[in-house]
Amino acid sequence: MQRPGTSIMRSASHTSRLVNCPACGGPSVYGPENSFRPFCCARCKSVDFGAWASEGFRVPAEAPPDDQAFGDPRLQ
Repeated sequence: MQRPGTSIMRSASHTSRLVNCPACGGPSVYGPENSFRPFCCARCKSVDFGAWASEGFRVPAEAPPDDQAFGDPRLQ
């Protein structure tokens, strides 16, 4: 089954998928001929890496107050 927003590009040697670039949303070939996959270009790959390196993709979590110990309070 094919996901919405994707298409299949067929050639004699292999099959590549056309997916949305996770950075800009533009079309991106997901196959061995695209060295930036799943991104469409070097710029989008670099932007994503920069966000990752600066911890832009952190999962929000509630930290305990400074005066409370870390961990499950039921186990303390």
